[in-house]
Amino acid sequence: MAEAQIKKNIFTISSSPHVRCDESVSKIMWSVCLALTPAAIFGVFNFGIHALEVIITGIIAAVVTEYLVEKVRNKPITITDGSAFLTGLLLSMCLPPDIPPYMVAIGSFIAIAIAKHSMGGLGQNIFNPAHIGRAALMVSWPVAMTTWSKLSASGVDAVTTATPLGILKLQGYSKLLETFGGQGALYKAMFLGTRNGSIGETSTILLVLGGLYLIYKKYINWQIPVVMIGTVGILTWAFGGTTGLFTGDPVFHMMAGGLVIGAFFMATDMVTIPMTIKGQVIFALGAGALTSLIRLKGGYPEGVCYSILLMNAVTPLIDKFTQPVKFGTRR
Repeated sequence: MAEAQIKKNIFTISSSPHVRCDESVSKIMWSVCLALTPAAIFGVFNFGIHALEVIITGIIAAVVTEYLVEKVRNKPITITDGSAFLTGLLLSMCLPPDIPPYMVAIGSFIAIAIAKHSMGGLGQNIFNPAHIGRAALMVSWPVAMTTWSKLSASGVDAVTTATPLGILKLQGYSKLLETFGGQGALYKAMFLGTRNGSIGETSTILLVLGGLYLIYKKYINWQIPVVMIGTVGILTWAFGGTTGLFTGDPVFHMMAGGLVIGAFFMATDMVTIPMTIKGQVIFALGAGALTSLIRLKGGYPEGVCYSILLMNAVTPLIDKFTQPVKFGTRR
C-alpha cells in the first residue's frame, strides 16, 4: 500500500515547473547573507563601531519597512524569508562607514517600499532594490556618500579622505602608487581590504570566497562575475593608461571600488537579470563596459551601481532576443 502511494506521488501530473529539490527562497536568501558575513565583519573591524551601527540600521529599517508595507497591503508577512534582511545588509555594505544612520534608514525604506513593493513585491521588481537605495542616497546626499574617514584598524594611515578610485580620478595613478607605497603594496591593500571604501567592498579575498560559496551552491552562475570583472579588466587595461593603449592597470581596477561585491552579489540577482546564460553574459558584458566607461570618462570615480541598474532596465529586451527556440520551430 505504501509503495503504491509513493508511485502515485511520483507520477502525479501537474503544471510546470517539475523541479524537485529542497531549495527555497528563504534558504537561498539566508545563504547569500551567510556568504556576505565575513566581508561585513571585516568592514566593522576595519572601520570601527559606527560601521556596525550602519549595518544594523540598514537591516532593521529594511525589515521594519517590509513588515509595514505588507501589513498595509494585507499581504502575508514574509520578513522571515531573509529577502528584506539581505537588501538591508547589501545596501549598508555599499555605504560609507560614517554616513548618518537616518540616511541609511531612508535608503532602506526606498529600497523596500519603492524599488521592491511598488512593483509587486519579491520576484516582481525590475531593479536591484539595494542599488536603487544607494543611487537615491547618492543623488540626495552626494557629499555624505563620498566622504571617507581614516581607517580605524588598518595600518594604511596615509589613506584618509579618499578611496583608491577617488585618488586615481583626482590625482592620477602616480599619486595612487605614492600614497600606498608602490604597486605591490597597493595590490596587497586591495586584496586584503586595508584601504578606504564602503563598509563591505574593501576586502577582495573575502568577497570572492563568499561568491565562490554561492557558485558551489549553484545559487549563481560563474559566467556573470567572471565576464563582468574580466570586461572591466580588459577595457581599463586598454584605455585606462596615460601613455597610450594597453598601459592601464587592470589588476587594480578589477579589485577597486564595488566591482567585486557588485559582480558576485548584485549582478547575479536572479530576479533582475536575464533568464538564459547567453542573456546573462550579455548583461555582464554591458555592466562591465558601462562601469569602465563611467570610471574612465565620467564624473564619478565609480560606476558599478549605475551600470547594473542600467542593465536591469534592458533585461526584458535581452530576454526577448535570447529566449531559446521552441522545440520543432525555427527562430
